[in-house]
Amino acid sequence: MTKLTLAPGPVTLDVVGLELNAEDRRRILHPLTGGVILFGRNFTDRQQLTKLTTAIKKLRPDVLISIDHEGGRVQRCKADGFTHLPAMRKLGDLWSRKSMTMHPAESAALAMAAATACGYVLATELRACGVDFSFTPVLDLDFGRSGVIGDRSFGRDPQIVFALAKSLNEGLRLAGMANCGKHFPGHGWAEADSHVAIPVDERSLAEILNQDAKPYEWLDLSLSAVMPAHVIYPQVDSLPAGFSKIWLHSVLREELGFEGVIFSDDLSMEGASVAGSVVKGAELALDAGCDAVLICNRPDLADQLLSHLKVSKAKHSQSAARLNRLMPQAPSLTWKALQAEPEYQHAQGLLKQLKLIG
Repeated sequence: MTKLTLAPGPVTLDVVGLELNAEDRRRILHPLTGGVILFGRNFTDRQQLTKLTTAIKKLRPDVLISIDHEGGRVQRCKADGFTHLPAMRKLGDLWSRKSMTMHPAESAALAMAAATACGYVLATELRACGVDFSFTPVLDLDFGRSGVIGDRSFGRDPQIVFALAKSLNEGLRLAGMANCGKHFPGHGWAEADSHVAIPVDERSLAEILNQDAKPYEWLDLSLSAVMPAHVIYPQVDSLPAGFSKIWLHSVLREELGFEGVIFSDDLSMEGASVAGSVVKGAELALDAGCDAVLICNRPDLADQLLSHLKVSKAKHSQSAARLNRLMPQAPSLTWKALQAEPEYQHAQGLLKQLKLIG
């Protein structure tokens, strides 16, 4: 099979194990494929991870290699020197920490510096192993209702969530990595977990826009990508946000002026089941405004997408141009060189000083 020179397609899919097999290679080489997302099962150590990402890029230099690597309980690479990053709630707690000797503005500034350090460490370590992009930060507000969000959120206050996400994004940017705010317009109120159920948020459009969506509005041009929630907001649309033209086109694109990439959340999740089939889900997502669709943990469904999904040339071209902007533009450091880099050492030192890492 010959290598392709096409622009990246709209499908982001995963691979089965620690190295590529023949079926992985076939899927990656398909013209509809534009990205590969990695999971914990794809990692044992840095050498293996680097070998895997190198093999992917050898097949398709244009595909974006991504991962869910937020810190806390959502961190795929946890061994062989990778920093155990804190849950984002710890940064929100640092902001709100009351001290007899520290002015509130000082604790806020420290939390923002720590968020930048987290972003820098996260991105430099991943990039040293050939990973281009992480689906972070979580912009959901924590109303104390959603177990699947919980301490992944910076907190309840949209102003604090915005400021800490902005700071974390700056750390990613300094390391040459783009960012992805999730889960638009907000998953913090809906109690059900969209991995196994279809969450519903009964609040009004005005209430959601004035709270949950504020971080997206305020981040503005500094937001590279967005992932919508598999949540239904019945006062706005009968479809989940990721399938909704109202949420993705009317609100996100037109009202908020977002020009970056829109990724669907995983189409194999229960929250996407309202579409009826994975192909129909992908069609709905792309028609609503998504540039890329994720299909994870189901190679059979990935094959259905690659075999039956139709994408117009105009849509492909527009989305490919957006996706290409997420690709790192500067070369990464090797792991050895990273350990000696002053900026990396400074970021690590700050996080240790604040007792956010061991």
